[in-house]
Amino acid sequence: MAGGKGAKRRLWILILAGAIAPWVGATANAATVCDVRAYGAKADGSTMNTKAIQTAIDDCAKKGGGKVRLDGGTFLTGPIVLKSNIDLNIEKGTMLQGSSNHDDYPKKTEFRNPGLQSLVSATGASNVSITGGGVIDGAGESWWKEARARGDHGIMGQGTLRPRLIVFDHCHKILMEGVTVQNSPFWQIVPYYSDDVTIRNIRVLADPSSPNTDAIDPFSSSNIRIEHVYADVGDDDVAIKSGQINSPGPDAPSKDITISDCTFMHGHGLSIGSEVSGGAQNVQVARVHFKGTANGVRVKSNRDRGGDIGNFDFRDLTMEDVGTPVLITEYYPRIPDQDSPQPITRLTPHFHDISITNLSATGAKTAGFIVGLPESTITSISLTNVHISAQKGMTISNSTVTTHGFAVKVASGAPLIMLEHAKVQEK
Repeated sequence: MAGGKGAKRRLWILILAGAIAPWVGATANAATVCDVRAYGAKADGSTMNTKAIQTAIDDCAKKGGGKVRLDGGTFLTGPIVLKSNIDLNIEKGTMLQGSSNHDDYPKKTEFRNPGLQSLVSATGASNVSITGGGVIDGAGESWWKEARARGDHGIMGQGTLRPRLIVFDHCHKILMEGVTVQNSPFWQIVPYYSDDVTIRNIRVLADPSSPNTDAIDPFSSSNIRIEHVYADVGDDDVAIKSGQINSPGPDAPSKDITISDCTFMHGHGLSIGSEVSGGAQNVQVARVHFKGTANGVRVKSNRDRGGDIGNFDFRDLTMEDVGTPVLITEYYPRIPDQDSPQPITRLTPHFHDISITNLSATGAKTAGFIVGLPESTITSISLTNVHISAQKGMTISNSTVTTHGFAVKVASGAPLIMLEHAKVQEK
């Protein structure tokens, strides 16, 4: 009997040790602080600190991880690489300033395409965070000017190469919190083939006319939480992606993503697509305010970049002066006047199970588009308590839409423009 009690007692000790050990380790790591100034970094806005900051990161990683601290002033740098168990802590009143010298960004293959190394990246790392009240600035203006001059539309692997600002490549357990991210030459924050990512209480900024400065682009990633984000940018405020145009495959989907309590100002809105050859599933969006964006809810693809795309729940959305509040289309970038069915392929988009509940939009230009392909019609879209005030109505084709409490008020024309194989049914 005593032996049984002793065995149980030893078992509980082992259980407690197992539970406490990771916590103790995390606390020990957090206690390790590597101040970049101790490695020779200078916050004068002119000294190149790439080597000093990277040495601080590497040294901290060798000690088992910890906090790499930037405190006070402007630290100019080229690309730096984060490691596992590292918290890049940029304090309030501090800026990590990307170099404006284009030669400081090495060429590399990124996302299976030619690219340039991002300012901040991590590859195959876990337990990585970027925190604090400071700023990461990508010095994008010179890159934007060059892209505009060449008519670069930001398609991966084409046009002028521009570095993204922050990339987590095949990473696990990522946190971004409290910082401001701004002025990226290209996409700003990209989790790529990453899992368990939390992005909260941050601001993402760029000039409204800046090309392709998407705020947050989860790409073939899962278990993503985007919360309390203020985005005011020149392209998609969020763009969920997987794969690329004419992808040979295989491509992993983006899935299990929640976006909540955000404010989107300038930008192209909240997008799923257009490149989703790996598919996108299980996206929940709640309590997002759009003001002055080009679009609100946008699900977009095309015959050359689609997959299984569905199980989306959008709810409690408010929109002011948004160009097109609802844009769900299997044609991107433009909807043709006429079309005929095409053979179904691996890349044919299949939209399904899309629900929009409690959406209020005022001051819109066009109420919306819900447009499927003739060979891949959309049969499971529901609009519940959706109220849109716009200059022009909503176009529906190759789609069956179920509604309850759905109203479109327009300045001119019909509120609903029903084209081929369009059906709206009240539930």
